[in-house]
Amino acid sequence: MPVLNLANRKMESDKPAFVISIFDADKDSFFSKSRGGFGLAKKHILEGADIIDIGGESTRPGSRYIDAKEEIKRVIPVIKKIRAFSDIPISVDTRKYDVMSAAFDAGADILNDVSALEDDERLFKFSADQKIPVILMHKKGIPSTMMSQSQYDDVFNEVNEYLQSRAEKALQKGISSDKIIVDPGIGFGKNKGQNAVLIKRAGELCQKKYMVLMALSRKSFFGEVCQRKVQDRLWGTICANAYSVLNGVSMIRVHDTAAAVDSVKVIREILNAGS
Repeated sequence: MPVLNLANRKMESDKPAFVISIFDADKDSFFSKSRGGFGLAKKHILEGADIIDIGGESTRPGSRYIDAKEEIKRVIPVIKKIRAFSDIPISVDTRKYDVMSAAFDAGADILNDVSALEDDERLFKFSADQKIPVILMHKKGIPSTMMSQSQYDDVFNEVNEYLQSRAEKALQKGISSDKIIVDPGIGFGKNKGQNAVLIKRAGELCQKKYMVLMALSRKSFFGEVCQRKVQDRLWGTICANAYSVLNGVSMIRVHDTAAAVDSVKVIREILNAGS
């Protein structure tokens, strides 16, 4: 069962994976129901989320980056409201030191960086000094151009080598191995077949040295495979998340908290049967 050491406490779960629930504080996310006020965050918490992941800058394919001041304006009020209501761990989806520093001061616990700490290297020292977990994601290029860069000779090996190199740099900069989480970046500069390979083999990433997060929820992969619009991709998401958990993934990042929590509870029950 997964264990994650935060700066000042330990997270443990009796389920086979942590459920990380998405809260988009921007207006450009690809799934409109992930946007909302504090009420949405409260709903995720009451439905059993283990972590709330807050993003103030859209990173969907085709989106454009915003400046740190605007991002801070979007995410800090939400963090403060959540923290007044609950001590649930809060992850912040950002590439920027200024944003993460402000978020940490407001009560955030985890850094989720789609650039794997490439865009702002000050985050290495900050994360090491504050002893917070970091999520290192693989992508190619930037959101506005990434889908034109899905060329790989061997997608699994190339993604694996990149994540291993970023994790090694994090270790060199003082971030402990138990605080490193890797994410293959499903949909970020990968086509349908490449995404399928990464889903199939995600549990093997980095020789299983670090926790693996899968962010699959309602992505275009399911639209291509099932011919479904974003509002109808829950069933495919649940299937792929369950497959990932059974193959060693420790975190699933989702829009649909109740469904995800139920699915990992069922997996737990099956795995424990007869023991």
